[in-house]
Formats: sequence, C-alpha cells, structure tokens
Amino acid sequence: MGNAEMEEFIEHVTERTDIYSVVSRYVPLTQKSGRYWGRCPFHNEKTPSFSVRPDKGLFYCFGCGAGGNVFKFLSLIENITYFEAVKLQAQRLGIEIPAKKSSPEQERRRREEKLLLKINELAQDFYHECLIKTARGEVGRKYLAARGITTETIETFKLGLAPDEWETLFKKLTRQNFSAQQLEAVGLIVKRKNSFGYYDRFRERIMIPIANIFGHVVGFGGRVLNNADETTPKYLNTPETALFNKRNLLFGLDKSNRAINAAGTAIVVEGYMDAISLFSAGIKNVVATLGTAFTPEHANLILRYARKIIFCYDSDEAGQRATLRALPIVQQIGAEVFVVKVPDGKDPDEFIRKHGKAAFEELINNADTLVDYRMNYVLAHTEYGTTAGKFRALQEILPVIVKVNDDVKLKDYLKKIANALSLDEYLIEDEWKKISSITEPDRNAVVIKRKKLAAEENPQLKAACEDILRMVWYEGDILGYVLALVPLENFPEVHQEIIKWIETCMAQERRPDQMNAAIELSDEANAELARILIKGSDQPRERELVVFDDSVNILRLDMLEKKYNKLRAQSEKDMPNDEATRFKIIEELIKVKEEINNLKGNR
Repeated sequence: MGNAEMEEFIEHVTERTDIYSVVSRYVPLTQKSGRYWGRCPFHNEKTPSFSVRPDKGLFYCFGCGAGGNVFKFLSLIENITYFEAVKLQAQRLGIEIPAKKSSPEQERRRREEKLLLKINELAQDFYHECLIKTARGEVGRKYLAARGITTETIETFKLGLAPDEWETLFKKLTRQNFSAQQLEAVGLIVKRKNSFGYYDRFRERIMIPIANIFGHVVGFGGRVLNNADETTPKYLNTPETALFNKRNLLFGLDKSNRAINAAGTAIVVEGYMDAISLFSAGIKNVVATLGTAFTPEHANLILRYARKIIFCYDSDEAGQRATLRALPIVQQIGAEVFVVKVPDGKDPDEFIRKHGKAAFEELINNADTLVDYRMNYVLAHTEYGTTAGKFRALQEILPVIVKVNDDVKLKDYLKKIANALSLDEYLIEDEWKKISSITEPDRNAVVIKRKKLAAEENPQLKAACEDILRMVWYEGDILGYVLALVPLENFPEVHQEIIKWIETCMAQERRPDQMNAAIELSDEANAELARILIKGSDQPRERELVVFDDSVNILRLDMLEKKYNKLRAQSEKDMPNDEATRFKIIEELIKVKEEINNLKGNR
C-alpha cells in the first residue's frame, strides 16, 4: 500500500468519524458552553475537566494534559498504536483496510495463517454436516433440542457433531492434501504416544466453533455427549496454537458485537452453552470466556463496544470466586461493572430454559453493583460478630470503593457498609481515606505529563503564545512574519517543537493537520496543540487579527525588555574601556528603549 493510498484511506476514515460518537462510548459527556465535558478516563477525578470539541475534532483534559484528535484518544483508551486506532475505527465503520506491501517472511506467515484458517473452516463444515445431515447426528440434534437450542441458533453458530470415530476427520483432510503437521498445528489431531500415526482430538462431542472478532474460526470447544466415564472431560478446547489464545478470545463476540454496541452493555457468562442458550432465547449481547479466567485483554475487547459489563457466572462457590477475580480487572480499566447472581444455584443456561427471557431480563435489570456484590460476598463468608472480624471484613470491602468517583454514591456506600457492620460512619470513612492514600490514582498510567511552560509564570505571556500558535495553525503563511519579530528561542520549549514542525510542513508544501500532528509531534507537543486549539475562541475574523497583533506585540515587548535589562546589566558591570564599543552598547540601549516605548504607547 503506497503513501498516497494510505493517506486517502486515513482521510476517508477521518471524514466518516465523529469524535463525540467515539468518545461518548467510553466517557459520559454533558454539553456546556458549546463543548462537551466529562470525567477523564485517564486519571481519577471528581470534577469533570475532560473536554471534547466536535467542531474541532479534538479532546483535551485540563487535569492531566492528555489531548489530541479522535485516533489519539482511541490509541490511549485501547492501549494500541495510533495506526491500530485508525484501523479499529475503520472496522467499526465498515471501511475496508487497504492491503500493505509485506516482506517475504510476512507473506509466508500470512499464507500459512490463511491455510490454517482454511483447515478450521473445513473442519467446521465437516462437524456441522455430521450434525444436521447424517444419521450419526441424531444424538446431537436430540441433545440440542432438549436444551432449547433452535435450528436457527444451530445455523448461526454453525454447531456440529464430532462422531464417535478415531480417524474420520484426519483421513478426510489428509485426502485434501493437508499434512498431519498442519492438522496438528491447529489442534484437530493428536499424535499417538505408543505407536505411529494420529487420531482425532474431538470424538462424540457437540462441536462449537470459536471465531475471532473477524468471524474466522480459530478453534473449537467440544461438549461431551456421553459423560458416564468420569475421566472424560465435560468440555474440551483446542489447545493453544498460533491461531487460538484463550486470553485474547471471547466466544460469540463476532456474533454479538453489534448487539453489545446497541445496548451499551455486554453480558459475560462462563460457558459456551450459557452464551448459546441466552442468544437463542433472544439475549443477543452476550459473550463467554473459554474456560479460563477473565483477563485484561477480554475487558479491552468488550470496551471497544460498550462501557457497561454485567457478569453472570454460575452462582455456585466456584462461579462466585471467578466473579470476584474478574471484577478488579474490569474496574481497573474504568468500565461500569454489575453482577447478576442467578437464583437457586443455577447457571444462566438452566435459568433461562426454565424461566424464560423476561425473567432473565429482570435479573439483568436488578443486577448488583460491583460494590454491593463484593460487600454481600464478604459478609456471607466472614465472621464479623467481633471487632476484629468487622475490620477484617472492612479491609476486604473497601478496596473496591476507592475507584468510586461519584461523591453521592461514595457516601451511600460508606453508610451502607457502616450499617451492615454496625460501625460508626466516621470509622469507615477514616479507613477509606487510609486505603485511598496508598492506592495508585491512575487507571493505567496513561497520563501525559506536561513540562511546565516557562511562559506559564506570566498568564499574559502564556495567552499570547497560545493566540499566536492558534493563528499560525490556521494561517501558516504568517509564520515568517512572526519569527521575524519574535525569534523562535523566545517561545516555550514545547511551542518551539510545534513551530518547527509547522515550518517543516510549510517547507514540504503540505498543510499541517491533526492527523500528522498526532503522528509526528511528541505526545507532549500534540496534547499542548490540542489544548490550544480546543480553547480557541469562535470570534469573527476581524477580532482574531486584533488579538493576534496584540499577542505578537506582547511577546516582542517581553523579548525587548529582557534584552534591554541584559544590555544594561552588562554596561553597569563591565563597560568596555574602548570608546567605540562603549558607544555601540549605549546606542543599542537607546534603540531598544525607544522600541519598548513605542510598543507600550501603541497598546
């Protein structure tokens, strides 16, 4: 993919992207004074200082200094590179990503991955046909029907059946010229331990294809049909392969991402059959982990589509412990977290089959907050009849309160804990303050630290620098005029970087824009530029020119006064004996002083 094609692609994605729509997926925004405000997702704050200007396509946090365009926001919030953020937004908008030129090694890996995906696709078709078209599939069809899985759902998820045969899939695929090594690489066959040859990994199981977010089959889960033999695992997954990594996959996300996006909520369950049963019953915004603990990678996948995550794990002790392990992970990255505890010790699959969609939706509507769930669990598993017991319980409950930014909710939670433990509120608050003081304040250390601007010591100079840079951004041709009156070294260091970059753009005959600023400037300079532009007034052009001229005069006056004071100090400390040199310094002092007086007289 050439540069021109890439630029056209990025421009197309930019034109189709509205920064408000993107940011509001992650941050609740409120309109005020022509812009939108919310609590910054990159550091903890109680008063909103995070600002979005859709008209300028920029965001900026006046608290931590993070700022830039929409793709900079996505790269920070998703912890991905800038171009990955562009591609992510392109995928969300349904814009095709152009193919780029690759090295021979990259091409070889891509061909190999494509071949492995093809093997999985053929295996999916084989299992699916065994289920729906053969006599061998009758047992599977009866099993799924008994669990309320409809024909439509079978087709949606391409459910299948692995027959109770040792080499059927192996022989079928090797006849299609795939090698045993390739089939082993995707986990479909296993090498025999005590003799030569291979056998099918999955036998006599309902087969559940597992796809990545793009819908490509990367592995399988198999649910045993006859589990009379206790040594046979109930569920069997594809082992870790080049395609299949459970930490980075959520079952069903390729099918449910649109529903999750539309609902603004993702329901996370433990098992494939839980997710399939809910989906079949009409609860479409559901995903499942793959027999592994919930990971930060899982959380980031979901946050691409929704900020609210509802955990609905099995209500037995193992399910509750799994929920407790998952909650801090999601809270740490700033999601809204809720928990459903399914009644009667049932799992979601059992509950919805017995009580139906409406009853399950009622559970969702009454989900506990993270804090309530944690508190109830601790109280149910702690002996808090003694003072020591009360404080043990308190130490387990309070860490999840630290992340609550809403003052009203915080007060309610502290009061609720005080009532539950029969402790005075001031004791609860005192313990909360102790824990808060030692807790890392930033969600994931994504805070851009700005160097203190030299001009910030003088608010007038700071405002003048910003007004000049803002005008130069829109009218690059005047940069030469500015630097002729106020040389580069008179600007703060971070502004010097922006000015030099604009000079480079002008020399290359290209218009400086937010896209290139985000790519070519340092994070500090890009955020500073965003801050300056987002603060820009919407005044008429005539007023902007007046402000610009005043700002140039303010900076030039400051420069001349510093020059005058330096010359004067030099003359008083060490005036040269040479009359010509002495006269030249005095002449320079008079000239500078006259210009200072003229500038002051014109203000």
